[in-house]
Amino acid sequence: MSKIKFSRSYLPNSVTALNVFCGFASIVFASQGDFYLSAILIFLAAFFDLIDGLIARMIGTSSQFGVELDSLSDVVSFGAAPAYLLYSINLYQIDYLGIVFSSFLLIFGALRLARFNSQIVDINTKADFKGLPIPISASVVGSLIITFPEEVLKNEEITNYLIMLIISLSYLMVCNIKYDALPKPKIEVIKKRPVFFLFVLVGLIFLIATSGKGAFYIFISFVLFGILRHVYYQVFQQKEKFPNKSN
Repeated sequence: MSKIKFSRSYLPNSVTALNVFCGFASIVFASQGDFYLSAILIFLAAFFDLIDGLIARMIGTSSQFGVELDSLSDVVSFGAAPAYLLYSINLYQIDYLGIVFSSFLLIFGALRLARFNSQIVDINTKADFKGLPIPISASVVGSLIITFPEEVLKNEEITNYLIMLIISLSYLMVCNIKYDALPKPKIEVIKKRPVFFLFVLVGLIFLIATSGKGAFYIFISFVLFGILRHVYYQVFQQKEKFPNKSN
C-alpha cells in the first residue's frame, strides 16, 4: 500500500483556506443578525491572511498558486464579508441604493487585489502597498461593530456617514497612496522605521487598555497616517522641484 505524500505547500494553503472559511462564516452570522461575531470572524480571517504568507516564506513554498488563492480568499473575507455586514446592519434601509453602495467594498477590493497581483515582481519579497490594503479596509468596517453599540450603527441618521466611509475606503484601495507593509521586528529595521514601530506599539497599548473597544480609532489612524504622509511628501517634493527664486 503506497503512502500518501503531502506537499509542504499544503500548510500555508490550509491556513489560507481558514481565511476564506472565516469570511464565509462572517457572512452567515451577519445574515443571522449576529453582527459582533461576524466582525470578529473578519479579524480572525485577517490573522490567517497575515500568517499564511509568513509560513510560506519560512518553509520556502511561496508560489504563484498561493498568491492567487490568497487573493481569491481575500475577495470573500475582506470584500464580500464587510460589504454584506454593513448592508445587513444599516444600508438595507435604503433598499437598492444600499446594495449598490455596500458592493463598492467588494468591487474596489477586487480591483485592488488584481492590480496588486499584476505588479508582483518577486513573490518571495513583501513590498510596501500602493493603495490601502484590503484587510485594513475590512478591519475598519469590522472595528466599527466592536467599538460602537449596535443600536447606534442601526440608526438611520448615520447611514450617510457609512456611505461616505465606504466611498473613502473604496477610493483609497485603488489610489496611489503608499501604505507600509508590516516589517520584521528586527533592531536594524526598527532603527530605519522608528515612527512606524512607535505607531504600532502605541496602537497595541491603546487596544489592550480599551479591551479592544478602541480598535476603530487605531485602524482609522493608520488610514489617516498614510494620507497625511502622502500629502506631506507631495508638498515638500513640489517645493524641492520648484524652489522659490529670490531676486
